[in-house]
Amino acid sequence: MVSGLINANPVVYERKERRVRTAPFSADEYAVEPIDQQEIFDHIRDIKDPEHPYSLEELKVVTEDAIEVDDKHSHVRVTFTPTVEHCSMATVIGLCLRVKLMRSLPSRYKVDIRIAPGTHATEAAASCS
Repeated sequence: MVSGLINANPVVYERKERRVRTAPFSADEYAVEPIDQQEIFDHIRDIKDPEHPYSLEELKVVTEDAIEVDDKHSHVRVTFTPTVEHCSMATVIGLCLRVKLMRSLPSRYKVDIRIAPGTHATEAAASCS
């Protein structure tokens, strides 16, 4: 293990089983398909933590319940929870989430990344809107 880690022994949780998405068939290839919480979670769940060989899902940094999607207004908000209050990688994690979603979602979406209130010493500075 690498020395000097902020959280040398993080709690590792079991991964949720992947659910198969069933989308209604549409003959119109240009039809707008709705995006939901599960799809957003599937995009970000496998992002690796910058300090550990675990995914953000395995560390419970991101959970499906902390994702809000307003498909009608093309807005996505992800609230993440750093593993420790003084995590120096919180900004990097927020940027990784933001870049992944901006590359994965249609350009009409506004992506809002937040740190869960009360979970980080500098949560306002590390959030990415």
